[in-house]
Amino acid sequence: MSNETKFNLFSFSGRYRILHMTWFAFFMTFVVWLGLGPMMPYIQEALGLSAQQTKVLLILNVAMTIPSRIIVGMLVDKLGPRIMYTGILVLGGLISIAFAWADSYEQLTILRFLSGFIGAGFVVGIRMIGEWFPAKQTGIAQGIYGGWGNFGAAGAAGSLPFIAASVGDASGWRIALTTASIVAIIYGIIYFLSVTDTPKGSTYFKPKKTGAMEITSGKDLILYILMNVPLFLALGVLTWKLSPTNMGLINNEATFIIYIALLALFAIQTWKILHINSHVIKETVPELHQYKFKQVAILDFAYMVTFGTELAVVSMLALFYVDWFELPKIIAALLAGIYPFINLFARPGGGWISDKIGRKRTLLIAFTGITASFLALGLVDQSWSIWMVVSLTIIGGIFSKAGSGAVYAMVPLVKRRMTGQIAGMVGAFGNVGAVIFLTVNSFVEYDDFFFLIGLVAAFVLGLIIFFLEEPQGSMAEIMPDGTVQMIDVK
Repeated sequence: MSNETKFNLFSFSGRYRILHMTWFAFFMTFVVWLGLGPMMPYIQEALGLSAQQTKVLLILNVAMTIPSRIIVGMLVDKLGPRIMYTGILVLGGLISIAFAWADSYEQLTILRFLSGFIGAGFVVGIRMIGEWFPAKQTGIAQGIYGGWGNFGAAGAAGSLPFIAASVGDASGWRIALTTASIVAIIYGIIYFLSVTDTPKGSTYFKPKKTGAMEITSGKDLILYILMNVPLFLALGVLTWKLSPTNMGLINNEATFIIYIALLALFAIQTWKILHINSHVIKETVPELHQYKFKQVAILDFAYMVTFGTELAVVSMLALFYVDWFELPKIIAALLAGIYPFINLFARPGGGWISDKIGRKRTLLIAFTGITASFLALGLVDQSWSIWMVVSLTIIGGIFSKAGSGAVYAMVPLVKRRMTGQIAGMVGAFGNVGAVIFLTVNSFVEYDDFFFLIGLVAAFVLGLIIFFLEEPQGSMAEIMPDGTVQMIDVK
């Protein structure tokens, strides 16, 4: 890579062309994946679905994303982001078209469950941007990629309903989803023909083994196994939400089978981790090749708070304004709509600040802001001024989205050849956070919901203060011919 340090967002050549093409690929995956939300009123009316049936589709839409981000993270390190993004856009588009023209509710549920893997496309771009941008620019580049690509959810909400309404009959939602899916497929092909995994002359480092992350010490091996537990617990919680003790949408037998399957998968994953990394128990990995898995674990928890909070708050904020402050639904929706728009500048801003003042320091600032904002919201009651409450939610949103940018500014600097796997695990924890916070929200009052987020953020702030280390110097990577190359991370 060149020693260029000036970041030129408005350039469309070289690494900046890759950035713009990749954030738009992410944008299109979110249009196809999260287009279900704004289309749901049209689908429900056209097919005569019950409220329970629509809830099932919404839950199934996110269920597959947690394991998919882990799997896609492994595959992108092995196959490269060019192939993976094209595959996700083309295959995801085809599944979405099949969903759009499904004839029965059973077909809808199966296809929507499969569609969840599209949400893993985010992981692919983290590796691509990490390959093309130097360490001093990776924060802002990753922030723009994540913040602007994330806006695909708003893009779907702002376009698909108009397409459906313009058709003017019961097939409008089918035409809208099909149109978005065809655009995604075409763009996937364009992406394949227009990008390369690395700049010319650079090496694409791959893991020595696949199936689980490589660990470099016995203590890290134990921590890695433990960090897989929340991923399976989140899937267990989703199963419980569908079970007879909650929504009653699957029977006891199906619930039991899913629980057993999750336990079996956890056992298989644990065996795979041990199989790949058992040598670290018997012998010491050369210091040159070591990295600290605690860095990954802390980033997991950090993203669980930042992105998990984002998904959870977006889901409940409009209803909170209506229930507690009796705002008209339209006004409440407009005020709540400010929250996702913050992504356009806050996430890139977090990455940019991380480049300028350091990864750890930026996360400390972000989590101090998240903790203070949400603990303050935990004190809210109906006597508060609505404008004060809206201001606090916006401030909390700015810090949480900036925190997401800071997290992924650091992800590519842990271990280059495992960036996809690390990004996948961190991204999956974001969905885990959403499941946890939304589940809690279904049992407690809004102020308690906010206060819990503040407490969890305070806990993660402590982890960052005492255990997170600023990336230093350079990391060692093994070349295809077996020689070692040092990669600068500063």
